Amino acid sequence: MTGKRLKTGSDFTWKDIEVGNAVSEAGNAALRRTGDWRSQRPILDKGKCNKCGLCWLHCPDAAIKPLEDGFYEIDLFYCKGCGICANVCPKEAITIIEEEEK
Repeated sequence: MTGKRLKTGSDFTWKDIEVGNAVSEAGNAALRRTGDWRSQRPILDKGKCNKCGLCWLHCPDAAIKPLEDGFYEIDLFYCKGCGICANVCPKEAITIIEEEEK
């Protein structure tokens, strides 16, 4: 341990981001809303979902969270819109749509 304290969300600003937005300290990805720059996003149809959890298991960004009722929720703050969840869904309950301009 180097003795460096990991910054929390309250003391982290855009000025602290490394050039190229590289992650230089393990465990700090939660401080960055990486989903802000995606060009497409997943939409989950709970009517088609069989609660298998393959989307949650395969999401490379851990942006899919299990809910108490067995369904899953996509956290768009961290989802990058890669579409892996839609590709692995056996019931085609997840579709990928283009992001709209704000």
